[in-house]
Amino acid sequence: MSETETPLLTSVQSLTEEPIKINSVARKKKQINGGDSESEHSAMAKGKGGLETAESVCEEGPGICAHLLTVFSLLLIVSTLPVSLCFVVKVVQEYERAVIFRLGRLLSGGARGPGVFFIIPCVDIYEKIDMRVQNFDVPPQEILTKDSVTVFVNAIMYYKVKDATSAVANVDDYGGSARLLAATTLRNVLGTRNLGDILSERESIAQEMQATLDEATEPWGVQVERVEVKDVRVPEQLQRAMAAEAEAAREARAKVIAAEGEHKASRALRNAAEVIADSPAALQLRYLQTLSSISAENNSTIVFPVPIDIISKMVSRG
Repeated sequence: MSETETPLLTSVQSLTEEPIKINSVARKKKQINGGDSESEHSAMAKGKGGLETAESVCEEGPGICAHLLTVFSLLLIVSTLPVSLCFVVKVVQEYERAVIFRLGRLLSGGARGPGVFFIIPCVDIYEKIDMRVQNFDVPPQEILTKDSVTVFVNAIMYYKVKDATSAVANVDDYGGSARLLAATTLRNVLGTRNLGDILSERESIAQEMQATLDEATEPWGVQVERVEVKDVRVPEQLQRAMAAEAEAAREARAKVIAAEGEHKASRALRNAAEVIADSPAALQLRYLQTLSSISAENNSTIVFPVPIDIISKMVSRG
């Protein structure tokens, strides 16, 4: 082996170090466990719903053709320097992550970024994932409540990608899937509640929806941070019926309050009459108070009440 080939092979080995290590570990595991490793791997795949995660790696490592293509790509990069740097060096922003596939295989180590990372143009492909919080306005859903009332409800969902590798490897379109699931969850949750509960318990409905969505989107690497019920609209006929019912309830309460006031006033008058009956001088004081209140209004005509006792005495004397 010549000295000029040594750095090139060293770089090749460093670029393909992780797949080679994984392949050797998988082969040792297969030699130790024999045929049991394949059954265990299939059982684990069935238990997880058939979804690959960032930690699951195929037992079969890259073959000879993959290594040859990698070496050929590296030779092509070295021979075309410095022009090849425009295709090898990639940059992702602070809020982005890059998931790299080498010859169709997901590279171990998770997503790259933020900052600079390197790829092999002829062998690697990558996909950028935005890690920022995104919002989705759930369109108005026609929902039949538990008490057979048709309402139109829309909501707002805030979500973000928590694991970029799972968002790429486990689901086709994580954004579209999360949005469809939000609309379906809104219909399912509100369909089990009455109209009064929907109008008065929006906070508890939002928390229930958030817990349901977060549990469903966890294998996709998506985290639902907040869900809010935006608006609840009822048909016009139902609005008129509800307004008439509320008006009737208010009138009934007003009548009850007025009756209670008259009852309390009558009891107070009864107590006052008993007090005046015990002390006749209190009646004269009441007459004087009435005269003072009448004279304060600057009326030209003053009505002076005459006690019935005086008139009866005058009549008896006559």
